[in-house]
Amino acid sequence: MNAPPEPKPSRNRRDFQLAAEPTASTSSTAELPRRAVAAALVVGPMLWLGARAQAVSARTLTPSQTEGPFYPVRLPQDSDHDLLRNGRLDYRGGQATWLDGRVTDAAGKPLAGAQVEIWQCDENGHYHHPGDGDRADAAFQGFGRVIVGADGTYRFRTIRPVPYTGRTPHIHVKVRLGARELLTTQLYVAGEAGNARDFLWQRLSPAAREAVTVPFERRQDGWQARFPITVAA
Repeated sequence: MNAPPEPKPSRNRRDFQLAAEPTASTSSTAELPRRAVAAALVVGPMLWLGARAQAVSARTLTPSQTEGPFYPVRLPQDSDHDLLRNGRLDYRGGQATWLDGRVTDAAGKPLAGAQVEIWQCDENGHYHHPGDGDRADAAFQGFGRVIVGADGTYRFRTIRPVPYTGRTPHIHVKVRLGARELLTTQLYVAGEAGNARDFLWQRLSPAAREAVTVPFERRQDGWQARFPITVAA
């Protein structure tokens, strides 16, 4: 005669609770992915913002250079953006050039209301200045100034700069904001053979040379040059 089957051991409520509850190691393992995701959500934007902030702070300021001896002793009555027209006189010499750019601060914000001035010699290498014998052509304005707009842009009509004894072609540039003078520098023509022999250009670091040396390109209405300016405001 076969023996009766042994009864299965009974399980009380506590047994079922223990079976349903995760162990400490299982709970910790489940928490790890959630913590990693939360950390990524917090750290990720911080890393992106940090990289963006570094990029902005790395913006190179336009290097300063000497004013030189020929800043006007007295400003001409006609001192607008068009250096090829002095009063009623039209200047026919040189190679007509449009010079434009944008003035920003170190963070890249347009410097609305800033004043940009330029001055340079005529096609024969003469300035409107007693130190140069006031020999510049009377029709050449030689100096101009404009107030930049809300977007920081400026524009001048002038001539492609020419060399004279001891200097490579260049245009003098000054930036003011109210009573403050923010920058005085010089703009050079990319590709000019005389640059390498110019004592002021030689003093600049490679990065500084790149910042103030720009291409002059031929267009239908003359030459075109773009000179962006970054100042500490």
